[in-house]
Amino acid sequence: MSFEDKTIACVDCGTEFVHSAEDQSRYAERGFANEPKRCRDCRDKRKAQTGGGRSHGGGGFGQRRPRESFEAVCAECGTTTTVPFKPTNGRPVYCGDCFRSRRR
Repeated sequence: MSFEDKTIACVDCGTEFVHSAEDQSRYAERGFANEPKRCRDCRDKRKAQTGGGRSHGGGGFGQRRPRESFEAVCAECGTTTTVPFKPTNGRPVYCGDCFRSRRR
């Protein structure tokens, strides 16, 4: 497969940049399906803002905070359970089993 240099406009700043045939070949070898959307300067700025690009093992940008959980008493069966939200007074909280049975 032969590639030719391609001029692309950056989605952030509008500056035109060249996606070289060599870069296109490298993208194809790595299995990348999409062309770059940003010029080198905007990519570098974006990486600096997000903490340096991809992180291994997280699937997203940067570090994730541990999920907070709260103890509550199920309004239906009375067992103690944990929920991923802070319970509000006057609103019932259900354990997983009671919640699933109520959704049917």
